[in-house]
Amino acid sequence: MFNIKNYKTDNIKNDILSGLVVAVALVPEAIAFSFIVGVNPIVGLYTAFILGLITSLFGGKPGMISGATGSVAVVLVGLAIESSAYLKAHGATGDDLALGVLSFIALSAILAGIIQMLFGFLKFGKFIRLVPLPAIYGFVNGLAIVIAMAQFKFFAGEGWQMYAIVIAAMAIMYFLPKITKAIPAGLVAIVVLTLLVYFLQLETKNIGDLANLSQYKGQLPQFSIPDTLFSLEALKMTLPYAVIAALVGLIESLLTLAVLDEISGTRGSGNKECVALGLGNFTCGFFGAMPGCAMIGQSIINYTSGGLGRLSSFTAAVGLMILVAFLTDTLQLIPIGVLVGIMFMVSIGTF
Repeated sequence: MFNIKNYKTDNIKNDILSGLVVAVALVPEAIAFSFIVGVNPIVGLYTAFILGLITSLFGGKPGMISGATGSVAVVLVGLAIESSAYLKAHGATGDDLALGVLSFIALSAILAGIIQMLFGFLKFGKFIRLVPLPAIYGFVNGLAIVIAMAQFKFFAGEGWQMYAIVIAAMAIMYFLPKITKAIPAGLVAIVVLTLLVYFLQLETKNIGDLANLSQYKGQLPQFSIPDTLFSLEALKMTLPYAVIAALVGLIESLLTLAVLDEISGTRGSGNKECVALGLGNFTCGFFGAMPGCAMIGQSIINYTSGGLGRLSSFTAAVGLMILVAFLTDTLQLIPIGVLVGIMFMVSIGTF
């Protein structure tokens, strides 16, 4: 855990500001990955908050960002389809069907968390040091391409305004750090371009167009025990998906840790990350969230914005929940183009 007394004033400022940038950048990703699995958008947002909060406090690498990810979400698609068919066969429909599927997803988070904690307790995290550097570079470059390609879906049906905002965001991200690093370029891009779009009434897609977050205003994650936890049949159905999700999450998290080690010149703890990731996913399962892992794109945004300490990832997690629960109306005004521009620059900078 971090000790605030050990922080210098500049570090506190940088961590808080960079954490706020990441908090906003987490929103479209969390919503998109929820849609992939076929669950309510709030599920992915809760994952980003709960998993991000726990790994920020206990993780093996300060400043690393965790949340709902595409790699884990793809694994859960099969579970969602299989559990949905099972529930329909037993007469579930409508809201009961949706809640039933979520119960299976939550169970997968609990099981994956247990597996990941066991990996940490057995000290398997240290084996990440055996991965050769060229393999890590290949992983990073591959993810950079994936990050860039994932942004193109947001251009569908958009006009020149979207392209202008993306270019403006990329320009701010490129030129502002050459002038001053007092404020993260990503935060400036988000604030300036959101105000510009709002006051000029530009027609472009914003976060509110991805999902109506107003319905979640004032809501915080609620503790609940999944019904599937006490069903042997549900355990048998969920376990194979949980094992795959656990392994995929561990691999991506440990490789991200290795990448951040190279960037920062410091060494994190793979074993601590395994335990923290497992604890985070285990907790997610009891709050109606899905399993996740480290997010290399958001982690690099955090590092390049000056967020190198635990306070930055803590701010990102808490900031995300504050935005979703209490500042929904403001959050929904942020243009998607700004976040696309930021992610393009992350992709370019990752090569």
